Amino acid sequence: MTRLTVTPVFPGGWDNRTFRLGPDLLLRLPSRAAYAAQVEKEQRWLPTLAAGLPLPIPMPVALGAPGEGYPWPWSIYGWLEGETASAAPIDDMTRFATDLAALLTALQQIDATDGPAPGPHNFHRGGALATYDAETRTAIAALGERIDAAAVLAVWEAALAAEWRGPPVWLHGDVSAGNLLVREGRLSAVIDFGCCGVGDPACDLALAWTFLEGEAREAFRAALPLDAGCWARGRGWTLWKALIVWAGLPGANPLGAETSQRIVDDLVAEHAAL
Repeated sequence: MTRLTVTPVFPGGWDNRTFRLGPDLLLRLPSRAAYAAQVEKEQRWLPTLAAGLPLPIPMPVALGAPGEGYPWPWSIYGWLEGETASAAPIDDMTRFATDLAALLTALQQIDATDGPAPGPHNFHRGGALATYDAETRTAIAALGERIDAAAVLAVWEAALAAEWRGPPVWLHGDVSAGNLLVREGRLSAVIDFGCCGVGDPACDLALAWTFLEGEAREAFRAALPLDAGCWARGRGWTLWKALIVWAGLPGANPLGAETSQRIVDDLVAEHAAL
């Protein structure tokens, strides 16, 4: 009998529990029912997406069934070496930004026929921002005098007005520093495609404000073939998430309120400068 060393890891956020199985495998278990639908989707689509991308992404090698008290399907993937961008030193942030832009551009060019449309499986990433209109306004009201409500609403309403009218394209759905792996100072892989789908790619722009800044942000923007409306919606997606975290609304990750305040201020300043 082969014995595998099982090591807890945390590469992909708080929606799944992940464990390294020996040197070459990763076990990924949905942490609640809302994430269970992502298992079959990743099993179906990740091999297709991998074939069209310039960097590695997780590759499923086995599908597990519910049993022994665990109620949802689960996956085993090949292990990808690297540290998350939130923890690893990056040699050149501008090159990192353009490498990521190249991957997202390639992702958007993959045939989207029959791809999963936005819905509960990916929390409507790629769909209409209006889905989160009520939640955004609730957060603004909850923050009260801590924010300039009129300035924040100007960013949000500009995003709502810039409706997506293009054909659906593939999107990752959760492009965060915790889902980007770095080796030897460079972007080496992208992980956690649980929120992937086909639709409006604006949600994939959030890293411009959550992680990049200055020349790196501008390089990221310049390297992506997206119009001003898409960037307005990108600001909207980023604003929604930052506001609900800062306001501590139910369902938001309780960590990062101070960072969220900085992000909101940055978004307001950028919108005002347009």
